[in-house]
Amino acid sequence: MRVTNLGNESAQYTAAVEELRRAEAEMMRQREHVAELKRRLPEGPVVEDYLFHEGPADLAAGDDPVREVRLSELFSGPGRPLMLYHFMYGKEQDRPCASCTMSIDGFQSVADHLAGTLDFAVVAAAELPVLRAYARERDWTGLRLLSAAPSRFKHDLGSEDDAGGQDATLSVFNRDEGGAVRHYYSTRVRMADGDGQQATDLLSPVWHLLDLTPQGRGDWYPRLSW
Repeated sequence: MRVTNLGNESAQYTAAVEELRRAEAEMMRQREHVAELKRRLPEGPVVEDYLFHEGPADLAAGDDPVREVRLSELFSGPGRPLMLYHFMYGKEQDRPCASCTMSIDGFQSVADHLAGTLDFAVVAAAELPVLRAYARERDWTGLRLLSAAPSRFKHDLGSEDDAGGQDATLSVFNRDEGGAVRHYYSTRVRMADGDGQQATDLLSPVWHLLDLTPQGRGDWYPRLSW
């Protein structure tokens, strides 16, 4: 099926577009295959019931009283997966990551849609008052925000090194029939040494929109302000 029917394309252009269409179709099939492999993962390991710090539901400025919450308490009901985005902010990452910020801006816009299927939260190594102050600045009003400062959660899940360096990661958990929390799957910004920072691209449409343009991404990178 032709993508366009303008009637004035050159033969070279038409052939190149058809080659691209076939490549995109193959990429779609491969993406579906990868998704199926994820769905067929065997039961994952039981994880520690990590402790987080959380503030009130609203983001109104104030003292931001700290509430302790366990990983197991982040599930709102049976049969619902829990998805946690590891925000690169805190410890050695003394400034919020611009790429993470862009992704979380997007999560904010789809939070209501996600809530119908799964439980979602953003986790940072930053202390709770610092995290919530930045969230107020970004108007992240629809997201659950957690500080992992009181536990080794980010370190154990691979998004924090021994020196406190941070990495972007998305982790999914579920609960088995006995109520134990199990790690289902995690993906990181780099899948292997030497890879570019493209493993979590699917989390933001910005990268894909840039890929549709003649110049592509080039050296473009998110910024905290424009």
